[in-house]
Amino acid sequence: MTNIGSLLVDAATLMVTGMGFVFIFLTILVYLVRLMSKLVPQEVPQPISTPNQNKKVPVKSAGVSPQVVAAISAAVHQHRNLAAAKSSK
Repeated sequence: MTNIGSLLVDAATLMVTGMGFVFIFLTILVYLVRLMSKLVPQEVPQPISTPNQNKKVPVKSAGVSPQVVAAISAAVHQHRNLAAAKSSK
């Protein structure tokens, strides 16, 4: 059987070697990413072109009858009154 001390030294050596390798790899990766960001130009978005606006021909509408306006106004008034009554309870 091997001495426990030599096993711990081997484990520590392996751990330090692995951590050193990861540290070096990540450091190189950071510098490569920084270098790439300086070498590759930033992507500039294309300007959004506005669609051609056609001259709109005014459409003659018959308009809204006064009876429809009165019905809509009454419905809105009734809705507001009901909402106010519910909130005050």
